[in-house]
Amino acid sequence: MIIIGERINGMFKDIGDALRNKDAKPLQHWALKQEEGGAHYLDVNSGPAVPKEERPEAYEWMVKVIQEVSNLPLCLDSTNYDAIEAGLKHLKRPGMINSVPAERDKIERVFPMAVQYNASLIGLTMDKVGIPKDAENRIVFAMELVAAADEFGLPTDELYIDPLILPCNVAQEHAPEVLEAIRMVKTLSNPAPKTVLGLSNVSQKSPDRHLINRTYLAMAMAAGLDAAIMDANDDDLVDVAATGQILLNKSIYADSYLKVFRQR
Repeated sequence: MIIIGERINGMFKDIGDALRNKDAKPLQHWALKQEEGGAHYLDVNSGPAVPKEERPEAYEWMVKVIQEVSNLPLCLDSTNYDAIEAGLKHLKRPGMINSVPAERDKIERVFPMAVQYNASLIGLTMDKVGIPKDAENRIVFAMELVAAADEFGLPTDELYIDPLILPCNVAQEHAPEVLEAIRMVKTLSNPAPKTVLGLSNVSQKSPDRHLINRTYLAMAMAAGLDAAIMDANDDDLVDVAATGQILLNKSIYADSYLKVFRQR
């Protein structure tokens, strides 16, 4: 189970202020804090804190200051692909691109970039129309992304399919469909693509966020989830990921398994 720490995001006030003021300390604080919590990657997203035309420079800066304190690989998160490429050029370790929808013009831009920079890639099961309601139509988009990986030479196991969970308080019917889509993704190729979720979306604007996140993570892991963009400093949530690894027989049990999981 791969934990991608979600906290370095301009949607959070402290990170947004840091980006506007070019203050490295909050980014470095959260890089170290998430690494200590159990993150295996760090998601890096400027959000709306940086104007579009300034994002390539901002992503270069973010990558550099984070890498001053952490050796974790970075997941560069933006709809601005020039910004992502600017960041990719400065990575010390192969990273991850977040993300590309199943739209041909964006596929042609992003898949070759992933190959060029030896990066993994998150593909979204959506197009310009939006997110499908059912698992079957999510898989149609997943198949397009798998075909693109083959076309452009991206190893299929470096492709992460995100079936896009929505908040359960407004789209409750999507939750079981996403679980079914995760199961179905594993049948698309050999080796199969990996799967990933932006986990915190499922609980957005709910008063029971921690409980919903923890429960859905366990359910999604049982369905075959490989990675989650999530709160790496929710200790109970990280414990669910570690324990799920044991109970799904993906890690060797030891009495110290919770500690071992955080040291990977």
